[in-house]
This record gives sequence, C-alpha cells and structure tokens, in this order.
Amino acid sequence: MFKEERHQLILDEVTRHNKVRSAELCRMLKVSEDTVRRDLKELADKGIVRKVHGGAVANSLIPAEYREQNIDHIGQKRIIAEKALSLLQNGQVIIIDGGTSNLELVRQFPEELKATVFTNSLPIANELCTHPGIDLFIFGGKVLKNVRVAVGMDVLHFLSDLHADMCFIGARSLHASLGITTTRREEAQVKRKLAEVSTEVVALVTSDKIGTIQPFRVVELEQVHTLVTELSPKDPAVAPFREKGVRVL
Repeated sequence: MFKEERHQLILDEVTRHNKVRSAELCRMLKVSEDTVRRDLKELADKGIVRKVHGGAVANSLIPAEYREQNIDHIGQKRIIAEKALSLLQNGQVIIIDGGTSNLELVRQFPEELKATVFTNSLPIANELCTHPGIDLFIFGGKVLKNVRVAVGMDVLHFLSDLHADMCFIGARSLHASLGITTTRREEAQVKRKLAEVSTEVVALVTSDKIGTIQPFRVVELEQVHTLVTELSPKDPAVAPFREKGVRVL
C-alpha cells in the first residue's frame, strides 16, 4: 500500500471517529508501529490531525473540507511543487494565492531561499512563518472559512499598490479556451487582481482540473505564462496550452 493510500485511510478513520489508535492502525494497515508513527507525524505536521499518546485526534481547528482537499492528490502535488521550485530565485517578490498545490510548494521552499512573499492564504502564511529567509506579508479581508483565504475590497485595495515578479495563482479549473475559472465571484476578483499586478503568472494544476470549467472567469489563458502539472510537458492533455504559447513544466 502506498503512503498516500495509508494517509487517506487514516484520514477516513479520523473523520469517522474523531480519533484513531496507533495499535488499531497497525492492524488495519498491516504495517509496523514505526510506519504508523511516521504517518501520523506527517499528518500532524500538516495540521490535519493532532498527535496524542497512543494515536491521534481530529484537528478541530481545520475545517473538514480543507483537510480532505489537503490530502487529495498529494502525490501529484508534490511532483508539481518540485517542478515549480525551478522558477524561484533569490530576491524575488512573489504572490502566492491559496490552494493546496501552492501550500505544497511553500512546504518545499529551500531553507536558503531569500524572497519577499505576499499571500492571502492563512495556511500558507502559517507555513512560511518559520522560514528563515522569507519576508512575509499577509493581506487580510473577509475570510472564506472552508478554504481559509481572504477576499474582498480590503484585499483589492492592498493589491492596487503592489507589483510582484511572480504570482502562483490557485486554479480550480483550467480550460484551453476559457482560461482559469473558479466557483466564487469574490475569489475570481482577487485572483484576477493577483495576476494583474504580477509580471509572470504561474498556475500549479493537477491534471484532473485540466479541461474543466467553473462559473466565474478569473483570467484568460493569454494571461497565464507558465503551467505546471504532474504530467510530462509532451503529454497530449497539455498540448493545447503549449500551442497557445503557455510554457509547460
């Protein structure tokens, strides 16, 4: 059984019972106590559970929807994050939008990276608080609790005075004709402004989102400079984006 599958089963148990015992997980997953201990530590480090003596309990501070999104497609997101690291340079001013692919990226930031980061994402800000080389700014407004990002006029006003070298924009859906779309109008407004004030726009997108469409348009495809997926750049699924001038990693 792959680690991602074990994590999903552990999360299912925590969601169902609000707690898990290490001994029961060993029997259920047919793995050693050391393996279960490592799995629980990884999930605890990500804020999905809280370790206690003999097992773990649900982290009630994190909404269930966000916990599920965070674990979903984690293998693909790690591949995407590893590719996106090649875009980072010391001295950059970077905007990082909310989203679990972007969260995975900041988790992999090299300790030696020195950059200025602006974000409206509470999990991303929390993750970067301990990074020694990052000057961190968070712009606040109304918080969408299920995804823990700030939206609204306060965010838009803050962004009007900002210029960034690069923006990692969250993308719920990416379509070759319609560009990036999302499910909420408030989110779309903020994401559009993030792209507007950035020299380069980068979308980290798992392949299941490619070709899908949501109700609210964020940006046209022409405004996306780089697409990073877990697929090979030669995969037929990303060919329409390459043909329209998007760099694909």
